[in-house]
Amino acid sequence: MQISEKQIELVNSRIQALEKAGSFYGKKLKEAGITEIRTAEDFGKLPFSEKSDLRDAYPLGLMTAPEEEIVRIHSSSGTTGTPVIIPYTAKDVDDWAIMFRRCYETAGITNLDRIQITPGYGLWTAGIGFQNGAEKLGAMVIPMGPGNTDKQLQMMQDMKSTVLCSTSSYALLLAEEIEKRGIKDKIHLKKGVIGSERWSDKMRERIHNELGIELFDIYGLTEIYGPGIGINCPGETAMHYWDDFIYLEIIDPATGKNVPDGEVGEIVITTLVKEGAPLIRYRTHDLSRIVPGKCRCGRCYPRIDVIMGRTDDMMKIKGVNVFPSQIEEVIGSFDEISSEYQIRISHLDGKDTMRIYVEATGDHDWASLSKRIAEKVKSRIGFTPIVKIVEIGVLPRSMKKTARVIDERYD
Repeated sequence: MQISEKQIELVNSRIQALEKAGSFYGKKLKEAGITEIRTAEDFGKLPFSEKSDLRDAYPLGLMTAPEEEIVRIHSSSGTTGTPVIIPYTAKDVDDWAIMFRRCYETAGITNLDRIQITPGYGLWTAGIGFQNGAEKLGAMVIPMGPGNTDKQLQMMQDMKSTVLCSTSSYALLLAEEIEKRGIKDKIHLKKGVIGSERWSDKMRERIHNELGIELFDIYGLTEIYGPGIGINCPGETAMHYWDDFIYLEIIDPATGKNVPDGEVGEIVITTLVKEGAPLIRYRTHDLSRIVPGKCRCGRCYPRIDVIMGRTDDMMKIKGVNVFPSQIEEVIGSFDEISSEYQIRISHLDGKDTMRIYVEATGDHDWASLSKRIAEKVKSRIGFTPIVKIVEIGVLPRSMKKTARVIDERYD
């Protein structure tokens, strides 16, 4: 996607604000002698920003607007390293709600819907982002937050919730509980807005079938407002993103150069109107591609494909680069197993070992199934894992994000 004149004008406004505030990026620009850009070629010369830059700016080094205009902070959900603190002005909060409302509207959700929100509240952007957008839409919010599945299901029945907002892991947990308790006829859900973690086609299919609802992928990250900067429309998998608020590039992660539309690469985002903590050319490490052409829905907003993984998802095992998405593809090809899996990597007797745990969906010859899965994984990644089959429901379910890869080599 080529940057427009209007977007260049907005980027220049953010450059001026960053330089005036003397933020880490303002200093980068000053060192590079850049005070404005005039062309797409100029934009491509702007330095990238990285999560490490944001961590180095802790606690309030990202604050670009005057402190009296900052009304809130959020922090990324990462559990390691120095946290990233993102300040928001009142306009930032409102802009985010506008984008989120668009997401709901794109999914066909209206002010007559009852929206049950299960992601966490607090420093994390998820719960409050879903809520702000729903209130901007004028829908009834049921702000449950995470956990307490009994209460979640009780409120879902009593309040006749029509929309579920959650991680894919928790949506699956709720679907399994509804099935187990035999209360599907008392559930009124029609749609699910799912975010925060990548999920496989097989998992999507399970949630869709078990809950009988239409599912939508919502995209976002704390550094760039939070969830709500993009969503797919009905019947499509590609996600529209709001290019009046963000400019999105896809780059080759190794070279940093833009790739042609349609090619997979790393998502890089520039915020065009953010005041509290604007970011320019922020490397998200999420992998996707620009989907060229117009959407059948008629919306003019550009699209990216589903998030295919992360550049830092890669595991090096036996000298081979392995991505979880490769294992998911294999799992998705076997009807005899569920969507859930866990990868455990260990170092025993001087060599790496990869064990893959999967759940059998019925009465199968586990030894034969295990062998067939191992052979297919080998043909995909080049070496044979140990495949362990367990009964359905044995692998952990999560109310937040599910940890699917456990690397025990560094414990």
